[in-house]
Amino acid sequence: MPREFSRSDRMAEQLRRELAEIIHDEIKDPRVSFLSFTEVRMSRDLSHAVVYCSVLDAQQLHESIEILNRAAGFIRKSIGRRIRARIVPTLKFVADESIIRGAAMDDLISEAIASDRKPDDDTDSESD
Repeated sequence: MPREFSRSDRMAEQLRRELAEIIHDEIKDPRVSFLSFTEVRMSRDLSHAVVYCSVLDAQQLHESIEILNRAAGFIRKSIGRRIRARIVPTLKFVADESIIRGAAMDDLISEAIASDRKPDDDTDSESD
């Protein structure tokens, strides 16, 4: 039987899609150009939304989040014009560092695998 999605899940997904379009079409700041919204978490009453963002350039992540939080009123107004909802949620943008942490973990794993494959010179000289 298909899983039913809650209203907050459906609203969060619609909000994520609308945010992507608004950032692409209406916000002309080049510092938020390579931005993606990884997740939106809505409150049960749909009045608040926490938006997790990721940026291609890790050095620009926190600056982009500050820009988005300053423009949250403008973005909220744009969302209100685009969707049919009784309540347009207040927005809080948060840095999603899971991609950065995942890349760091991947580097550590690759480094460990490379060190395991490297022949150990100490053991070869002791056996002679």
